[in-house]
Amino acid sequence: MIVKNVLKWLSIFLITTAFGIAQEVGEVAVVPDDTTNSLDVAQEVEEETVVPDDTTNSLGVAQEVGEVAVVPDDTTKDPGLKPGDLAPSWALMYAPGKFEFLKNWTVERNQKLRKFMSQPNRYPMVLSFFATWCKPCMKELPHLENVYQAYKNEQVKFFLVDITEATRNNKGFEDSPKAGPFLDQKGITIPILYDNRGVAKERYGAKTLPRLFVIDKFQTIRDARQGFHEGEDLEGELSVLIDELMAEEE
Repeated sequence: MIVKNVLKWLSIFLITTAFGIAQEVGEVAVVPDDTTNSLDVAQEVEEETVVPDDTTNSLGVAQEVGEVAVVPDDTTKDPGLKPGDLAPSWALMYAPGKFEFLKNWTVERNQKLRKFMSQPNRYPMVLSFFATWCKPCMKELPHLENVYQAYKNEQVKFFLVDITEATRNNKGFEDSPKAGPFLDQKGITIPILYDNRGVAKERYGAKTLPRLFVIDKFQTIRDARQGFHEGEDLEGELSVLIDELMAEEE
């Protein structure tokens, strides 16, 4: 009799406990693709933000790519040049049979300029890739011209690198104006270098235009910009950087 009573009360206890647990669970919602580990502890999944074609300015601050024109049929690899990188060397024609060299003006530390006997002073340099078919370039050029006019008698060099001829064989680009007369009409007087084979374009990764680089006295890139940024104080920012680079001791 005692055993029967014990079993009876044990059964009632188990039924009551189970019912109570069921009530506590209540209504549930299924969590899709729940990520838990072997101990059923929820694991956090970090969200990754991908920044395409990240560029940085001279202060290492990320810059957005502005309005650009894409170079047609360019299958070359962008080397991703950024501030702090060594500026690739080049030799570009500025007149028939006459060439300008990067190393006439800037070279790595402990190296001599190409013509150090006749030109011993190092110069910082502003270098901008463009083409006459590039509409964003036409927006940038007047700003560069203003900075050039302010510094053309100072120890800093300005060059526009024209890639119009390097793209002329592409469909739709055959009738692009030649750079010299075209820029004369627009009042742009910055010296032009002609990258007719696209060699410098490839070395600097100018797959979109305009592409601007500021190089210091020691062949180091100090600023790299892609595209034209409406509303940006390009003239003021370039002027501040140029003053800083000219003041650096050789």
